[in-house]
Amino acid sequence: MERKHPRGIWNLFFIEMWERFGFYIMSAVYVLYMEKTLHFDDVKKGILYGLFLFSSYAFPLLGGWLGDNVLGQLRTIRIGSMMMAVGYVFLALSSAENHAYFYLGLALIASGTGIFKVNISVLVGNLYRTKTELRDAGFNIYYMGVNVGATLGPGVATVLGVIYNDYRISFWAAACGMFLSLIIMHFGQKNLVEVDTKQSNEFQAESTARAIAMDPKEFWQRILTLCALFFIAALFWVPFYQNGLALTLFADRSTLAYRFLRPETYLIFNAFFILILTPPLLALFSKLRSLNREPSTPVKIFLGLLIMSFAMFIMVVASWMGGNSDTPIMSPVWLINCYLFITLAEILISPMGQSYVSKVAPPKIQGLMMGGWFASTALGSLSSGIFGSFYSRLSHDQYFMLLSGLAIFAAILVLLFMKNLKRFAN
Repeated sequence: MERKHPRGIWNLFFIEMWERFGFYIMSAVYVLYMEKTLHFDDVKKGILYGLFLFSSYAFPLLGGWLGDNVLGQLRTIRIGSMMMAVGYVFLALSSAENHAYFYLGLALIASGTGIFKVNISVLVGNLYRTKTELRDAGFNIYYMGVNVGATLGPGVATVLGVIYNDYRISFWAAACGMFLSLIIMHFGQKNLVEVDTKQSNEFQAESTARAIAMDPKEFWQRILTLCALFFIAALFWVPFYQNGLALTLFADRSTLAYRFLRPETYLIFNAFFILILTPPLLALFSKLRSLNREPSTPVKIFLGLLIMSFAMFIMVVASWMGGNSDTPIMSPVWLINCYLFITLAEILISPMGQSYVSKVAPPKIQGLMMGGWFASTALGSLSSGIFGSFYSRLSHDQYFMLLSGLAIFAAILVLLFMKNLKRFAN
């Protein structure tokens, strides 16, 4: 596989791995830190959780513009990485008596994450401009890097929590992850400069030629098609981002705890299952591609939404079996199975969505359109936080049933737009 894929994909794999390591350490303890150290109520936790995720995925619009028009992807990624590193340090310095560092740290992490993520995704797509048949697989490889880091992060957070019983130690570890990402970026940039839209003259000329060749009608058709996808994706992220809110609260309040299976540990399962499931899925799609029977990207997204609905329905059953109680009596098996299907849904939607955007986005505004993809994530994550503020106001089974229905609604929308989505899929 490595002989077929550009060398730069492995540089991006490790850059993203260590960035996600830091982000997921922070994500694993974020809500718990607000509850147990800062003593925020559920409404405030839900709002801050949603606002943080919204900001993290809204800033890609700015990051995409900076990468396309001002700094190029590599410089923008470097700036975002530095902002995140400093942000984690501020979180580590915060306390119940000093909320200012907490809010400042969140602001730096959210904005830094935003401008980082969109530009690294653009670079992944640019690496495959001449190997379009491998683009979906390339994004899957990149996404494995995401989830190696996402597996390590909560694991380290769990160990540090057991040893030190202080969530701020985890924030220091997150800062270390970002510094490692910066180091790898420095030594690997030689493989990436050639696909940076502002540093490669050849790439600029190629993009300009493609832009001139595209007529205005097709330009706007592509934009509208992507907007439809963005709306559908936003609906997916509402149940997905319950992993750091309602599912974490369910783990803390309703699930039996063990020494090395704590509420902050469950995010490991999401990333772990991605690492386990991605290789066989890549092999399956490769086999189907050789037979000319590989499902289109929109079909994969449709299947992912159905699976997400099933994942939320697992929690409906779990809540009903536990009497909708906040008493820690439920087996961890319920949450682990839920994360298994959430993960399968994520594999079929997140890397596939980014791959689709890189295929369909008009030249010269690829960064901005990739920013639109992350803006849909921002809308979904903000909605997840607002929705999560009702976790204690509804019965648990009602809460998760609404999320299951939302995923079904999104799947129906994909069917309605399937013809238009397929038009630019290849």
